[in-house]
Amino acid sequence: MKVTKLISTILISVLLLSATTITGQELSPVVKAKYKTIEANYLAGLKSDNEGLRISCAYYLGEMKSEKAVVDLLKIISDNDCYAAQIVAALSLIKIDNEQSLYMVKRTALFNDFVSISKMSEKFYLSHLLKKYLKQHPEKGADLSYINF
Repeated sequence: MKVTKLISTILISVLLLSATTITGQELSPVVKAKYKTIEANYLAGLKSDNEGLRISCAYYLGEMKSEKAVVDLLKIISDNDCYAAQIVAALSLIKIDNEQSLYMVKRTALFNDFVSISKMSEKFYLSHLLKKYLKQHPEKGADLSYINF
């Protein structure tokens, strides 16, 4: 029973991933409208009192690379009491890859009072810098393959 659930979950994930990674094609207006609706719902979810909903919405907004979510994610990373929400907000801000969001994750890594949040933010930021460096210098990839965050 568990094996079939696992296999079906993997198959569905692969199908969804392959369907969403079609590159070089412009999205149709219907799909763009759906993305806008989904983004608006996730943004509304960030303002919810339910901590799990906020964390989930923060994660998916990072996956969507939503520029509209940056301000709300900055509030979560700086004002929230839940460390899980702050870590997910830091991850989403790194994925959005905007100058303001990267600065906040760097500041969180340096100055957050909670060690776990600080260390995770540092790992996110350093992995972002490594990815950026390897994109500019692909020949250095073999030399830096030993780095683990």
